[in-house]
Amino acid sequence: MKITRAVVPSLFTVLNMFCGFLSIIEASKGQLISASWFIILAAGFDALDGIMARITRSSSEFGVEIDSLSDVISFGAAPAFLVYQAHLHLFGGLGILLSSLVMVFAGLRLARFNTQLIGFDKDHFTGLPTPVSAITVASYMLNFWAPPSGFQPGVARLLPWLCVVLALLMVSKVKYDTLPKISRRAVRKEPWKFAFLILAVCVVFVTGGDAILPLLGLFITLGILRWIGGTIRHMLRRGQKQDEEDAIEPSKADL
Repeated sequence: MKITRAVVPSLFTVLNMFCGFLSIIEASKGQLISASWFIILAAGFDALDGIMARITRSSSEFGVEIDSLSDVISFGAAPAFLVYQAHLHLFGGLGILLSSLVMVFAGLRLARFNTQLIGFDKDHFTGLPTPVSAITVASYMLNFWAPPSGFQPGVARLLPWLCVVLALLMVSKVKYDTLPKISRRAVRKEPWKFAFLILAVCVVFVTGGDAILPLLGLFITLGILRWIGGTIRHMLRRGQKQDEEDAIEPSKADL
């Protein structure tokens, strides 16, 4: 059997899927901290498979499909089961519903992404990317889960809302920046993106991972604020256009 270069990125995709599976296993045993780290590791492999696909120039339809399938496991099922095991199982059927939102809406987000691959905006994602949603859940656990006592009451009450907000953002029209391609041309075009990325990585290492959640919170909030600003500008332009049309109509009537 001939081994092609397309195997290289697919290998990282499989490792992504495997980490998601390990996260579910760890969560089922009550090892929620290690389960959270496996989700973050899965996100690392998810980033690497895209990088390797560009390096080897081996992008394919098969790669797109297996990438989405692995993402449903690592960034849908794994974080959903994690929040269920952490706290939402106490709500019975409602807890199952709330935790499943992370998985179900991740699947919807990925399906929409796959149908929009042709001609999509390469500088922005429409909706919160599933890895960002999953890492947000994982970092929330790493910051606030303290075995064996678990969450503080106030922190635990925020978990259902976190699931709802992340789920809705994944299928929203809010746009988020894509990771820039590593090249001289890309650095010259958008140096601020690389500067922010390098700074964020340094802060994460210095804080031992504690800064992941605040940085993701900033990323998510900036996307929402930009969407709100864009919506307001669109409404103002539409109102101005309507005013101009209303001003033209009387002039026509005079004629």
